[in-house]
Amino acid sequence: MGSNRTTVVQGKKGEDVLGPVRRALTHIDHSLSRQSCPFLAGETESLADIVLWGALYPLLQDPAYVPEELGALHSWFQTLSSQEPCQRAAETVLKQQGILALRPYLQKQPQPSSLERRAVSNEPEEEELATLSEEDIAVAVTAWEKGLGSLPPLRPKQNPVLPVAGERNVLITSALPYVNNVPHLGNIIGCVLSADVFARYSRLRQWNTLYLCGTDEYGTATETKAMEEGLTPQEICDKYHVIHADIYRWFNISFDIFGRTTTPQQTEITQDIFQRLWNRGFVLQDTVEQLRCERCARFLADRFVEGVCPFCAYEEARGDQCDKCGKLINAIELKKPQCKVCRSRPVVKSSRHLFLDLPKLEDQLEGWLGKTLPGSDWTPNARFIIRSWLRDGLKPRCITRDLKWGTPVPLKGFEDKVFYVWFDATFGYLSITANYTDQWERWWKNPEQVNLYQFMAKDNVPFHGLVFPCSALGAEDNYTLVSHLIATEYLNYEDGKFSKSRGVGVFGDMAQDTGIPADIWRFYLLYIRPEGQDSAFSWTDMLLKNNSELLNNLGNFINRAGMFVSKFFGGYVPEMMLTSDDQRLLAHVTLELKHYHQLLEKVRIRDALRSILTISRHGNQYIQVNEPWKRIKGNEADRQRAGTVTGLAVNIAALLSIMLQPYMPTVSATIAAQLQLPTAACSILPTDFLCTLPAGHQIGTVSPLFQKLENDQIESLRQRFGGGQLEESLELKAKASPKPAVVETVTAAGSQQIQVLMDEVTKQGNIVRELKAQKADKNQVAAEVAKLLELKKQLALAEGKPLDTPKGKKKK
Repeated sequence: MGSNRTTVVQGKKGEDVLGPVRRALTHIDHSLSRQSCPFLAGETESLADIVLWGALYPLLQDPAYVPEELGALHSWFQTLSSQEPCQRAAETVLKQQGILALRPYLQKQPQPSSLERRAVSNEPEEEELATLSEEDIAVAVTAWEKGLGSLPPLRPKQNPVLPVAGERNVLITSALPYVNNVPHLGNIIGCVLSADVFARYSRLRQWNTLYLCGTDEYGTATETKAMEEGLTPQEICDKYHVIHADIYRWFNISFDIFGRTTTPQQTEITQDIFQRLWNRGFVLQDTVEQLRCERCARFLADRFVEGVCPFCAYEEARGDQCDKCGKLINAIELKKPQCKVCRSRPVVKSSRHLFLDLPKLEDQLEGWLGKTLPGSDWTPNARFIIRSWLRDGLKPRCITRDLKWGTPVPLKGFEDKVFYVWFDATFGYLSITANYTDQWERWWKNPEQVNLYQFMAKDNVPFHGLVFPCSALGAEDNYTLVSHLIATEYLNYEDGKFSKSRGVGVFGDMAQDTGIPADIWRFYLLYIRPEGQDSAFSWTDMLLKNNSELLNNLGNFINRAGMFVSKFFGGYVPEMMLTSDDQRLLAHVTLELKHYHQLLEKVRIRDALRSILTISRHGNQYIQVNEPWKRIKGNEADRQRAGTVTGLAVNIAALLSIMLQPYMPTVSATIAAQLQLPTAACSILPTDFLCTLPAGHQIGTVSPLFQKLENDQIESLRQRFGGGQLEESLELKAKASPKPAVVETVTAAGSQQIQVLMDEVTKQGNIVRELKAQKADKNQVAAEVAKLLELKKQLALAEGKPLDTPKGKKKK
């Protein structure tokens, strides 16, 4: 045990010396979290920010030195570090010493005390306990003794769910996923899973809650996907809507509504908001030059054009950005542009479009933000992103597209255009609600009675925190606007990014084929939820968290508590005679339960999960110290003590089952069934620790909740989702297809394979260019060039293009 403790305390680089400064960092983090401004003294950085940033830079520039829960501190530090003056200072002064700059100070500090070590430890015996007053203990004992009788009555279920005057009405949305993509784990945690946790928590608090989402189905991407698969756009939407719904159903997402945007209600609501904006002078007209493919008979979106970069001459630059030099590009600036669909050369043509006049709406937006942000739960990154847009000055945004698949523009002269999907997609929340109930306006035109929580990844913040509010404010129709904008950072996969085309990462439709239950996926994704900074999915870490936190901590405690009741007391909860130590434990559990509530009310989902694990560790330690398996064999006093410990432990297990419900609903229901919890106890989460299983309560059959994940199992999954499937697929295709040096017609392969090969050609081309630039060994360059040529040959075959015959060889 001792050596294991050392591993935990020193398992993170620097934790053995951070005890003395940890409290100061935590204080700064809490200060930044509580205030409505992104900086120490206001909406812009001050001298205080710069001085503190410089002092902390040697420590914070290496994320490994700072506990991951200090999200607000990370966000503040990254914001300042991205500014040019700070970057220059870091390059010229601070980076020369780094963490060494603090070494003289750290070496003078005493080694961490046992209490300080507990703050960074996951071991039961090192869990830090808060200082309790006698009043804290007395209040906890009084609440415990009241039991289930102190719970409020269950709210009657409504159908449809509608706001109720005088109650807390909570409207929750997840960012609408694009219908043509299968969501990966990062999409799932960023939007639907995070929102689901809060929706389940809201219902446990008896708040009047409506949770909705749906597929975003209009736009260029849908048209192109339909073309690739030989289907109509509507058929593509129908197909992928079902895929999305099945994925979220497997992950146990508790939508009240999961709708879609291709509905008459979407057209009606969007056109109404547009007409109100038009009538009030918030829409402009202007001419835009675009690339048009005459062969495909349509204007081309940026992503469907490629050509030579005007800055670095990279030959496969996209119409919006060059992957080699990273510079942003206007599609009409590309040299030798090509339509990615038919490979013909597009022409430049003018087209008249409509623009939302954001500068004219800026004052209204500023006024609304000034009233909304103070006291709200907008995440720090959301505040920063919106303030950045406003600091740079808002510009008119085009709201129309030359497409067929979209919401028609109800204006003379624009009948051949549709609304740009970024403009009308957020209206999808309204239309999805309108499909659910014809009283949808009671939710969406009722800002006085409705609290709107919107969940998304940070790239969606401008649309929800700026564009939609501007549209709604300009429409002047009393729309409900976002009260709490909850944005995550990005979730990466191992050391890179998710890529469906390269077969890298776990996507929603693959998770269920791993043999790992949905609740385990939910737990791990929520445990690593990217709240203050980007995080990464790791198979090794998933194994460790499952086997340590779930199997050895949570599962072990709940199983032991139930088994003691079954084995020692015939399945009936024994009498409990609480000692002062037991009462102190009641108070500690109550304190952690209140902390859990405080965190979830602030939508700090990842941190609240830690409270569950902390209570479980308290329970494990309590059992370990009191040893009921030994006391049951002793005298009457020992047997009485064994009964008290067992009864209190099984009540802690009952509390954990309810606290787990937002995070692991299936596991929660399993615990409730094993302990035969009363219905009221399963449906309401109290703010105090109550005795829900009194003496004499009969429990059911107890069985293990979790299974161990094995190294070979995880290594197999790592290989499978690290691109291995794709490589095997390409090897099989290469072996199966002949390689004649002839000119012949080859049937074009599926568009997905073509995209995979195009990505591989681009990647290999970059490798060759880098080697040549470095003047690498000729043999090494030749080997990589050969790989590039082979990939290009495979691409040509897949596209059905003829192969060039090598010189000196006769055609067959």
